[in-house]
Amino acid sequence: MYLTHPLPHAPLAVSDKFKGKSELGLFGDVIMEIDWSIGEILKTLEKEGISKNTVLIITSDNGPWLVFGDNAGSSGGFREGKSTTWEGGTRVPFLIRWPGKIEAGMVNSSLFTNMDLLPTIASITGASAPENKIDGLNFLPLLTGKTDKGPRDTFYYYFGVGSNNLEAIRYKHWKLVFPHKGTTYNKNLPGKDGFRGKGAIAEVPMALYDLAHDPGEIRDVQELYPEIVQQIQKIAETAREDLGDDLTHQTGKNIRKPASVN
Repeated sequence: MYLTHPLPHAPLAVSDKFKGKSELGLFGDVIMEIDWSIGEILKTLEKEGISKNTVLIITSDNGPWLVFGDNAGSSGGFREGKSTTWEGGTRVPFLIRWPGKIEAGMVNSSLFTNMDLLPTIASITGASAPENKIDGLNFLPLLTGKTDKGPRDTFYYYFGVGSNNLEAIRYKHWKLVFPHKGTTYNKNLPGKDGFRGKGAIAEVPMALYDLAHDPGEIRDVQELYPEIVQQIQKIAETAREDLGDDLTHQTGKNIRKPASVN
């Protein structure tokens, strides 16, 4: 089953059962309803006797839409939010439950993306991997404790509406941000009570961040670690050669046309 809650995406709405029940306004009410909904799923799995044979995954597609203020939630200290390639826009909760297979209460800081769900679930179910090359990697050995090292140490932050911009690259705990124009929520007041505030566009300079010690992406340390910058620049050139980059006006060798439906 694939369940996509419209909550907590703005504009917010909540059932009468949860309206006004939290101490955090409408957004808090919405989170209470999501929590209840997941609880109902868990109870049903137990009732049907299939809990131990079911993999439950809870995650999100992006960070909070901060332009909506009190209807947007929080990025938990990460920089910016939705529609950016800062950590507040791309780093989201990921919970997975598989009794008897995945250790309960385990916390893992490996670099995992939603693209990795396809090959991981394929491995769980015994399905064949796609014939064509895909971007996802199989994390099942890590999740089940057969290894303590995930298969991914690099991630490309491609973004842009109608464009193909390589805005940053993550390598292990390092993140190199390339010069680009990006959305910022810090120049104007956010919205309130469901009304949208004003975002802004900011010039983003090149910077290197050590996410292990600076997850909020505050301190640019490229002068301290020029060798890391050089190493990630080489990774960037590989990415651009493969997938292109509008920011540097490069066309990738392996870009495929998007699918179309007639």
